[in-house]
Amino acid sequence: MSNALRKTALDALHRTLGATMTDFAGWDMPLRYGSERDEHNAVRTRAGLFDLSHMGEITVTGPDAANLLDYALVGNIGGVAVGRARYTMICREDGGILDDLIVYRLAEQEYMIVANASNAQVVLDAVTERAAGFDAVLRDDRDAYALIAVQGPESPGILKSLTDADLDGLKYYAGLPGTVAGVPALIARTGYTGEDGFELFVAPEHAEKLWQALTEAGTPAGLVPCGLSCRDTLRLEAGMPLYGHELSTSLTPFDAGLGRVVKFDKTANNGDFVGRAALLEAAERAEKNPPRKLVGLIAEGRRVPRAGYAVVAEGKVIGEVTSGAPSPTLGKPIAIAYVDAAHAEPGTPGVAVDIRGSHEPYEVVALPFYKRQK
Repeated sequence: MSNALRKTALDALHRTLGATMTDFAGWDMPLRYGSERDEHNAVRTRAGLFDLSHMGEITVTGPDAANLLDYALVGNIGGVAVGRARYTMICREDGGILDDLIVYRLAEQEYMIVANASNAQVVLDAVTERAAGFDAVLRDDRDAYALIAVQGPESPGILKSLTDADLDGLKYYAGLPGTVAGVPALIARTGYTGEDGFELFVAPEHAEKLWQALTEAGTPAGLVPCGLSCRDTLRLEAGMPLYGHELSTSLTPFDAGLGRVVKFDKTANNGDFVGRAALLEAAERAEKNPPRKLVGLIAEGRRVPRAGYAVVAEGKVIGEVTSGAPSPTLGKPIAIAYVDAAHAEPGTPGVAVDIRGSHEPYEVVALPFYKRQK
């Protein structure tokens, strides 16, 4: 079996642009093109262009497509209107999170699941296993799509110059088929940056043409190519969870403060879905005895916390950092952490992060750190 990294359709273009490449979930991906701070600030104030072709697409079709997804996932997928999308999760029987997903309803009997690159095979295997007895067909479409995202306040204007699709009528978490720069695309108003923006699903052979057209249209508006490094600081400021950090199989959605994605009142399959019993118990536990809560931490000093560092108060460990980085927008180091409920209220005094033996003071804040002005 080959251990060679998978390459996206834009691989040669990234190298031409001088990108620093990195192994991400078995893919050779651009980490940054120049300064990650400049890329981050471009998305916050102007626009950034991302290659997200490593994400995993799975298409589900057939008369029972909705019922299958209602059984396999925790959300009410049958209730999603055609042309809309929903953030949801797939859990194990014991309630542990296998992945967080976006599901698009493309037609009455057609859905597209978008999974994280590192979990795409796990999700495909799990849904395939759960499809027994349903009149539905699963298709592994990971090689059928390249995914390009344009994110930031200037992104609607940039995209409008290249398409006659009704972008003004396209709501957040909705998608519509259209043509962008002559390329057929699924245009989705979704993203992982905390900014307005679009994700464009296209055939891999059209990816380079689309990237070049977006670059040409966006350069006057300050658009720059962006790597995974700034994508991480952008999602961190926006308080968005990352699988393997804030989410894992050892946590249920209720542990992660995302119990709202679990819908116990689904009507399909008599309300049954994988993990239901365990998740009901988790919901009750969370209500009676709140687990550690996900909070934001802002540094008083300059030292940067990293995933796995202990959060302490009065000499005791009260939690753990799941993600941490310098925040270009706040100008200070920030972190997301799970902390005991007793220390989770914003402004709780005496909270610190153990950074290599030194207890650095941190302010507890509610997530997200950053919210764009609508």
